[in-house]
Amino acid sequence: MELPFGPAVVERLAPEEIRTHAAAGLAGLLADAVDGGASIGFLAPLDPAEAAAWWHTVAAEAEQGARDVWAAYGPGRRLYGAITLIRTKKANGRHRGEIARLVVHRDARGKGLGARLLATAETAAAEAGLTLLVLDTETDSPAERLYLKAGWTPAGVIPDYAADPAGTLRPTTLYYKQLA
Repeated sequence: MELPFGPAVVERLAPEEIRTHAAAGLAGLLADAVDGGASIGFLAPLDPAEAAAWWHTVAAEAEQGARDVWAAYGPGRRLYGAITLIRTKKANGRHRGEIARLVVHRDARGKGLGARLLATAETAAAEAGLTLLVLDTETDSPAERLYLKAGWTPAGVIPDYAADPAGTLRPTTLYYKQLA
C-alpha cells in the first residue's frame, strides 16, 4: 500500500516489541487518535503515560496468547496505524475473536491503511481457525463506512454505550463478520 509519503509495511508485533514501542510510537499513535476524536476507550487529552500503560497491558495479553497486535509503518519506521485482535479463553468461544483498537494516525486516514490493517487481522484470525469476529464502534462514525465496505454486518445499536473523547455519551453499533 502506498501512502502519499511512501509505502506502508504491516508487521505483527511480538510482546517485547510492543513494550519497546509503548512509550513512544504506540502511545503517540493512540493519543493522536483520541485527540483527533476517535472513540476508542479513552478521554481527551490522553495522557502519554496512560497510553503507554495501556500498551504494556496489551503486551502482557499478547504474551499470554490472548491478543495479537499488528502495526503499520511508513518511511523511517514511523508508526501510522495499529490493530489488535483479542482471542477469548472461554471454552464455548474459542471460535471467535474481537477486533479492538483499529487506530490510524490522522496523517494517514482515508488512504486505505485502516482497510489493510483490518484485512490483515481478519486473515490472521481465519488462519488461526477463528470463524467469527465481532467489534463495536461509535454509531455514525467514519469507521462504520470502513466496516460496512469490508463486509461486516451490523448486529444492533446500544444507546449511550460509551463516552466519546470529549466525554459525551454516544451510541455504539455492534458488528460481526463470519470468516470462511
